[in-house]
Amino acid sequence: MADLAQASAWCAQRGEKFTPTRRAVFEILAEQDQALTAYQLLERLQQAMPHAKPPTIYRALEFLQRMGLIHRIDSRNAFVVCDDFPHHHDSAFLVCQECGGVTEVTMDHVVEKIAADAAAQDFSVKHATVEIRGVCKQCQN
Repeated sequence: MADLAQASAWCAQRGEKFTPTRRAVFEILAEQDQALTAYQLLERLQQAMPHAKPPTIYRALEFLQRMGLIHRIDSRNAFVVCDDFPHHHDSAFLVCQECGGVTEVTMDHVVEKIAADAAAQDFSVKHATVEIRGVCKQCQN
């Protein structure tokens, strides 16, 4: 599970507030083995904060992404906690097609090669995220 104290300290170091709502959304994601959509998060958040509405979730998700604490899994339109904050890095996500589990793996050396190839085409890479779909070990058994 991601370290809540470390996430809170990370925000404070940047002069940002880790509000109760942001903290709750982070905690919900940190407890999961799979990515959650905004509406799945809202449903869980409403158990603790019954008056939470969709904008509440979207604002919290935008903040957590900006802080580098979570990643968006584009193919699932869902979110997971970053396994390696506070380090800025490009990531690949192994997404299980059976159970929906998501595992983050670093791919810095791959991005370096892509950036070099892109530079040869006068293209500047700013960020890369790769999603690899397959079947996890548990689902293979």
